[in-house]
Amino acid sequence: MADLLPTLIFYLFAGITVLSALMVISSKNPVHSVLFLILAFFNAAGLFVLIGAEFLAMILVIVYVGAVAVLFLFVVMMLDIDIAELREGFLRYLPLGLVVAAAVFAELFLALRWSLASPQNLAMAGRPIPAEVSNTRAIGDVLYTWYLYPFQLSGIILLIAMIGAIVLTLRARPQARRQNIKRQIARTKRSGVEIVKVQSGEGIS
Repeated sequence: MADLLPTLIFYLFAGITVLSALMVISSKNPVHSVLFLILAFFNAAGLFVLIGAEFLAMILVIVYVGAVAVLFLFVVMMLDIDIAELREGFLRYLPLGLVVAAAVFAELFLALRWSLASPQNLAMAGRPIPAEVSNTRAIGDVLYTWYLYPFQLSGIILLIAMIGAIVLTLRARPQARRQNIKRQIARTKRSGVEIVKVQSGEGIS
């Protein structure tokens, strides 16, 4: 019975995760989709706990549930989304979406095949982690040694995405006052300060 309990808990978490993921893409209400996404993250964190990766579970809850998913929820609630317009655009972009999905699944298949076929990765996967080494230390050792270049590349991609989002959302408004650093540095005491002698009982016109 003790060996059966972890298996039942795994199937429970895995089943709820899969159902939540399906509800994310099939819900008609965007707010409900974000809530199902949060539920999927929580159950995925439970799966990480079952395999002994407490650090990944904690990061998944803190970063994705506590920041990303909540941000999605606030953005969706603040936006005026037209559901009918979204349904019309779904069929229009369905072929492109299928092509992107096929490319993503192909990449996942190739990555899994490469990880199983490489003797180096098999040796790393079969090597037990010492008891005195924490999950954070073990992940850091692998991430910053074998996967250093892909990790740095992912950081560059995220940086480019952040800059692109800022550029796309930046709008030049004539009435907005912007900071001119060159003009601020070029200011002198004579141009920035004006001394006015005011007579008693009079104001400044």
